[in-house]
Amino acid sequence: MKVISISDMTIKEAAGSADMALTFKEQMAIARALDSLGVDVIELPAADSKSGALLVKALSPVINKATISVEAGLSIEEVKAAAEALSGAKKGRICVSVPTSPVQMEYHVGLKPAKISAKLVEVIKVAKESGFEVEFSAVDATRSDAEFLASLINEAIDNGASVINLRDSAGLILPEEYVKFVNDVCSKVEKIANDEVKLSVTCPDNMGMALANAFSLINTYADEIVTSLFGRAAASTDGVVNMISERGESFNVSTAIARSDMAKTVRMMHLTEDNTSKKFSFDTGEVNKSLDDIKLDSDADIARIIKTVKAMGYELSDDDNAKVYKEFKRVCEKKSVIGVKEMEAIIATTALQVPPTYQLDNFVINSGNVITPTAQVTLLKDGNKLQGLSSGDGPIAAAFLAVEMVVGCHYELDEFSIQAVTEGSGAVGNTLVKLRANGKLYSGSGVSTDIIGASIRAYLNAINKIVYEEK
Repeated sequence: MKVISISDMTIKEAAGSADMALTFKEQMAIARALDSLGVDVIELPAADSKSGALLVKALSPVINKATISVEAGLSIEEVKAAAEALSGAKKGRICVSVPTSPVQMEYHVGLKPAKISAKLVEVIKVAKESGFEVEFSAVDATRSDAEFLASLINEAIDNGASVINLRDSAGLILPEEYVKFVNDVCSKVEKIANDEVKLSVTCPDNMGMALANAFSLINTYADEIVTSLFGRAAASTDGVVNMISERGESFNVSTAIARSDMAKTVRMMHLTEDNTSKKFSFDTGEVNKSLDDIKLDSDADIARIIKTVKAMGYELSDDDNAKVYKEFKRVCEKKSVIGVKEMEAIIATTALQVPPTYQLDNFVINSGNVITPTAQVTLLKDGNKLQGLSSGDGPIAAAFLAVEMVVGCHYELDEFSIQAVTEGSGAVGNTLVKLRANGKLYSGSGVSTDIIGASIRAYLNAINKIVYEEK
């Protein structure tokens, strides 16, 4: 029985749509859920931007089963950026997407067929040198000349591509036409005909034909179907899984994804869309439906504490888990019930404590209702003073950006909160900062009567943990 691979492009599709944009946290949640589900490939956008590279680097160490595929075009720079971002991935793929129809070649990249062919060979060779799996994706394949397309595919395979994707960009082809097209092209490519390389297909849903087209191709040379949880750029992931579950046996095909698991994942991802907006929420179901519902009393054992810590997004060592549990028991002597905010503070002050690489020397803030807030922050590193100056939407945002200028790196701010720990006009404030790096959460805390100073110290506390672990 042939096993059809599922390649999900939800995150990549959302990245190219302003109406369906996902936050960093949502992208991480979707990718982890897809990996847990058993999706074979998770497709991500290009890594040549700061945000794109950050996403790939953050997901690489936490995706355990799926192959992470990163988009690249006819650009050596994009290929090298993808390879660098994938360096921590267990299984990686560089997808070289190239327009192959006359209209796309001329109007989208401005190259003639001969130039396209030469550039493709050059880029595929560089991608192959990275050591990752290489995919050649023929964009607008169904409107391409079959002879020319077959020659491009053969050149891509000869120079290192092991996955070929035929992408129907127009979305106007019918099932019987798609089958004829695929059979015609692949009969001219010996290594596809002999199952030496994988054939992937992308069927958009412009006319509501995506599932019909995808299912019609499973009895051709197709080994992989590109899907998406929402949008029209590909057949729906749950639709393809359900379709193969219902009728796959009749055609001697199956997929590694269980239908029951697919249904559970769809329930966990509350995705709705209309013509103008997208709404998304994600329920991990770890400890409670909401972290805010977490309530721990003194009877909680260390196993319960570890489970709670994981549900909050932290991956701690056995030693740090023991420290958190010890501090939890100490706090319980003064407070009978511990909630998620108290647990955040416990983790921030007891776990991942490291020698500081950066220390705050001084800061100057200029702010008001008629000027753009600016911050000048001076940090100490190895006895040297390093200074950063930046503006921002507010004094704290400006201070964080000034710190980033000194450190030379941007980290995703997962959460920022302020709590008063004493009362009155001179109240002491406790700030909590949670940063995400390489797929992990790092928390820092700061206490001061000056809330901006407390915020900077909390931010540095989290950064020092990241820097120490990266060393």
